[in-house]
Amino acid sequence: MSHMEENCIFCKIIKNEISSDKVYEDEKFLGFMTIEPVSDGHILIIPKKHIVWMQDADDQTIEEIFKLSKKLMIGLKKATKADYIQLSISGEQIPHFHIHLFPRYYNDGLLHFTPRKYEEGKKGEVAKKITEAL
Repeated sequence: MSHMEENCIFCKIIKNEISSDKVYEDEKFLGFMTIEPVSDGHILIIPKKHIVWMQDADDQTIEEIFKLSKKLMIGLKKATKADYIQLSISGEQIPHFHIHLFPRYYNDGLLHFTPRKYEEGKKGEVAKKITEAL
């Protein structure tokens, strides 16, 4: 595993210092459920190497994370029966490059994204469905 930042919450998740509901993991990337989803099934994909901004990543990392994003989008759509999966790259809240994938439904009213909390036990259930669909 490459360079980690001591105070980065995502690096702590990678090192299992903070628990997460993982849906995908390999030697370079981690996909896990966000704690404040836009919709059920909202996942984050991060490189295990600490990279603050997408533009700071090497081309191979970009290519691989987007290929992985497509794979996870297919599983997420199947698991949640969504009409489509939206991808978003933001990052001002947590300084570690990450991609958001979240299920969308026609006429779901999500014009502006307002995160919410999962009901007790729901996050793990949805994570399991996504993992099984991969």
